[in-house]
Formats: sequence, C-alpha cells, structure tokens
Amino acid sequence: MTPRPVVPGFHPDPSVVRVGDTYWMVHSSFEYAPGVPLYRSTDLVTWEQAGHVLARPSQLDVSAASGSGGITAPTIRHHDGRFWMVTTNLADGGWQVLTSAEDPLGEWSDPVRMTGVRGIDPDLAWDDDGTLLVSYAGFGAGGPAGLVQQAVDPVTGAALTERRPLWQGTGGRFPEGPHLYRVGALWYLLIAEGGTERGHAVTIARGHSPAGPFEPCPSNPLLTHRGVESPVQNTGHADLVQRPDGSWAIVFHGVRPRGASPQFHVLGRETFAAEVEWVDGWPRPGEWLTPPDGAVEAVDDLPGPAWVAPRRFPGELLTRVEGGWRLTAADPDPASEDLAFVGRRQEHEDARFRAVVRASDGVGGLSLRIDARHHLDLEVDGDRVRAVGQVGALRSVLGEAAVAPGEDVVLEIRTLPGEGHFSSTALAPDVLVAGLAGPGGSTELGRLDGRYVSTEVAGGMTGRLGGVWCARGELLVRSTTYRGADAPAAA
Repeated sequence: MTPRPVVPGFHPDPSVVRVGDTYWMVHSSFEYAPGVPLYRSTDLVTWEQAGHVLARPSQLDVSAASGSGGITAPTIRHHDGRFWMVTTNLADGGWQVLTSAEDPLGEWSDPVRMTGVRGIDPDLAWDDDGTLLVSYAGFGAGGPAGLVQQAVDPVTGAALTERRPLWQGTGGRFPEGPHLYRVGALWYLLIAEGGTERGHAVTIARGHSPAGPFEPCPSNPLLTHRGVESPVQNTGHADLVQRPDGSWAIVFHGVRPRGASPQFHVLGRETFAAEVEWVDGWPRPGEWLTPPDGAVEAVDDLPGPAWVAPRRFPGELLTRVEGGWRLTAADPDPASEDLAFVGRRQEHEDARFRAVVRASDGVGGLSLRIDARHHLDLEVDGDRVRAVGQVGALRSVLGEAAVAPGEDVVLEIRTLPGEGHFSSTALAPDVLVAGLAGPGGSTELGRLDGRYVSTEVAGGMTGRLGGVWCARGELLVRSTTYRGADAPAAA
C-alpha cells in the first residue's frame, strides 16, 4: 500500500502528546494566522482539526512575517495537569512563545516569552525535580550554535541557567528539532538532521541525565528516505508517543514529490505516522499507519477552522454580511505580502477550489498560491474575468472572458496530472487550470505548469493554499467549495 499522510497538506513539524485515550498534535504555521493548528485523534490514524493554539491577536503577531517567516516547529506536552505548547515566532523579535491550557479545546493562555532562549525548535521536558528544560537549536552572534539546553522559569520565561551543549547528531547538516523523553531509567534525545530537503533524517541518542552525555544509537539514522525509491521523500522532524497499552508510535513529516527530475512537491511537508518497536533499548520504526483513501468535499465552510490568512487573522479582512462575506482589500499589489487573501490548505493531489463571488465594488477573485509571488489567480474586474499567472516578479494574463458586471461569478481552479513522459508537461507535478463554472459546464481561461506553484521553485517551508483575494475595494464571497482526492501520479 502506498503510504498516505495522516494529516495531509501543509502540516509540517508535527509534535504529539497523549492524555488518556486522546492524542493531540500541533504543527508549524509560519506566516499564517491563526497559528499552530491543533488536531486530535483516538487512533493516531484519523485526525480532526480541533482549532488553533494561537487563536487570537493577543497571542500571535505575524504582521512582519515574510514568506515562511513567523511560527516554526512547536512542541506540545502535558505536565502537572496542564497542556503546554512552545514554539518560535521569528516575526516579532520575542523568540519563544510558551502557552498553556487545562483544556486544549478552550482558550490557551497569553504567551510567556523566553527572550533569553535564542534559537528555534524548542522542546519541553521536566527533570525529576520539576525543573523545566528547554532544548533547542541555538542561535548566536555568528549564526547557528548547535543543539543546546537551558532551564527556564515557565511563569516568567527567564532562563535559569546558561546554555549547555547537547548531542549534535551523526554529522548531518542542521541538527535541529530536538525532543527529550524519559523512558525508564534513561533519557532519549530524538533530533532531526540533514536539512529538511532530500537529506532529511531522524537520529537518536540516550544517556542517564537529560543534560547528557548521550550515546548515539548504533543503527542511526532511525528514519530517513535519502537515496531511497519511495513516493514519500524528505522524511524527518519526528516525535514519539506511547499508547495506553504500552506500545509506541512515531509521527514525522515528509513530502510527496511528482514530475520528472528533480521532482516537485506542492502540498508542503505533510504528517505521516508509523509503528515503533523497541529493540535492545532503542526505538525502531515499523509499519506505516495509513488512513483509508477517499474524496473530501467541504462546502460553505468559510471562515471555519481550516481557513487562515497571511500576516493577519481572517477576521481582520472578512465581515459577515447578508448573502455572504465581504472581503476588504489591504494592498493593491497582487504580489504583495500584505495582499488580502484568506484560504485553506490544498490537502490532496487532485484538488478543486470553487468560489461564488461578486466584484461590483472592487477587484479580486480566487487564487491558488504557495506564497505571495507564486500563484494562479482568477481576477474579476468589472465586466472581465482574467486567468493570471504570478511567477516571481512576472505577472501574465493567460486568458479572459466577458461577464455581466455586478453579477455573481462562479470561479474554479483545479489540478490535473501531468500528461506523460513525452509531453512538455512531463516535468510538472501537475497542471493548474483556471476557469468559469456554470450549468452548462466549465469554461477554461488559462493553464499554468504546476512547477511554478511548488516549493522547489518558490522556496520556503509552506505548501499550497486556495482561497479568495481582493486587491481593490471589496469582494462579496457568496460561498466556497473545496474538493480533494489523492490520485496516482501520471505514468
């Protein structure tokens, strides 16, 4: 069976904790608000979104975030009757964000900031005497400082100790993403190394103290797909969790690249899971946990928990009005980081986004994007609808059609597989098609090679989102629909 993600689409850097019979998982959200999507499950296979941890402006400021800036690599843990989440906000200068809640479905506290803990990928662990230990990938004046650890006061965020170095891995670049566990009499340090691209890997070491020294596992790497023939690549950044029956599992992220060399991934880093066996005192990943395949359709869910906006909360752009939602423009440049855009993740290889809009008081429409400078747009402007491709600084009209001014327009962007090895689209992960939908079928206005809305072209750490946008005035959004299904790659 082909491995499938347990949480598909742009959901990287998973961290998981179990309390009772329920598992809770969080992910990086980067420049999007609300931040740190929160998922829950009872079997580690089927997950539902329970909301966001950083769900209100007093907890999250990403107004200065550029593409893939903002919130990175959270950790979620449960200690002394409370849930705790720590992450890094690279956009506001305050470094670590520590928040907690008795009920993860309720409101999480306003953040405590650890301004003296300078780095990324913070982890939470409590020593035998109750001291909070934060392990992370440190930054210094000269750049990365390797994996380090400090004791921290969770009430004030003040560092209680100087940095002490930890195990630095097996020699792979960018040792990061540490997670520290007490298992029996030993402390295990799980890390990511090799970079988050094709060389990504998970390695582990153990010792008698949470400060080390640490003995590396003789069969490292624990998990990697570098150089392996697999539909899932870039596997890394993992977290371990124990089930109520004593068995263990691991969650980690990976990508599903498609097209010809060097291949391109468009959905971002997705979350996968696998069984874990303990052999000679070391965890060893086993069979992957794969959810059942099936099409998904979400109708009129704007602005539900799946919807986010770059640099601001959706509620700052959307207003409920009679007959729909009013989206108000923020910046007239369609390639601006501050463009008014509200969207949801593309979570399937075969996807269709549809929106019914009216642009009588502005200019805007539907977009499928990976960042501010790489997207395919449908733009309603007076009596014209245009399909427009944005690739870096280049913006090109791919086709257009006349519409009745001031009337509702049904816009659709869908993905199609590449057309085979002997086609000009063979290099592409997919083809993006933009057009109008109506009772008599769809009218295509333009196509864009999916490579131009991929991570390998755009760079960064995120994945595609589809949603509505407005560059001038206001756009009335009547309804939105997302349909997705996983399809095999083109032959």
